[in-house]
Amino acid sequence: MALIRWQPFRDIERLEPFGEIDTLQRQMNRLFDRLMPTDGGESMSFAFTPAAELEETEDAIHLKLEVPGLEKQDFNIEATSESISISGERKSETKTEENGVTRSEFRYGKFQRVIPLPSQIQNDKVQAEYQNGILRLTLPKAESEKHKTVKINLG
Repeated sequence: MALIRWQPFRDIERLEPFGEIDTLQRQMNRLFDRLMPTDGGESMSFAFTPAAELEETEDAIHLKLEVPGLEKQDFNIEATSESISISGERKSETKTEENGVTRSEFRYGKFQRVIPLPSQIQNDKVQAEYQNGILRLTLPKAESEKHKTVKINLG
């Protein structure tokens, strides 16, 4: 039995300089090239998804969305009795520097969240507030949901 030394950077069978790790690295680079812009952040092939927090009380559902860097007019909020749809766009600030490099990890572009609600709400009485990068929605429950009792049968 012959012992063959494993060289992850060299494919021994083909005697090529591209081994397993190099192949994996090239595949990962191609994946990130598709996802991340290479033109200074002007185009992005995916949108960001703002983080959400939902709390249900006896009278209302409270929803918070983390969306820093937007203005009130950047939002479009629509409510049905069973879901809430929030969309908007974070526009990039174009910066050019003559004597340096600008690197940005901020995510820009359009976003949309459609959040199904655990209870029906009165969609004509939704209250919204935007402060310090947090969008807060108070969604009052429908009267039929406030005192809803469900009979559970033991089978």
